[in-house]
Amino acid sequence: MNFLSEYTYYIGAFSLIIIGLYIILVKKNLMKVIIGFSIFDTGIYLFLITVGYLREGTAPVFSKSGLDAGKMVDPVPQALVLTAIVIGVAVLALAVILAIKIYAHYGTINLRKIKEQRW
Repeated sequence: MNFLSEYTYYIGAFSLIIIGLYIILVKKNLMKVIIGFSIFDTGIYLFLITVGYLREGTAPVFSKSGLDAGKMVDPVPQALVLTAIVIGVAVLALAVILAIKIYAHYGTINLRKIKEQRW
């Protein structure tokens, strides 16, 4: 098995994290920053799921009593990611609501123009 096929999920996860960070740090449109935050979150979720992945592993819930514990997939990262997705959706909804309120107050969602109007 070569390097790329073994670490494809890690490469994808870190690519999403880097793309999300780039968007958050570079873009000045508040909605684009929120989208970058969502992409960043997705990369973290993929990384956490990849950490718990085991090739040819079985789910511990549906396993037989005679199976080796080393061949079972770790369910903790999956549970953490499921919880994090629910929290992430709530935070994303709150961020969009705040962006709408900022637009109503300042008339723009350009972060540079908002900073200029504040000072």
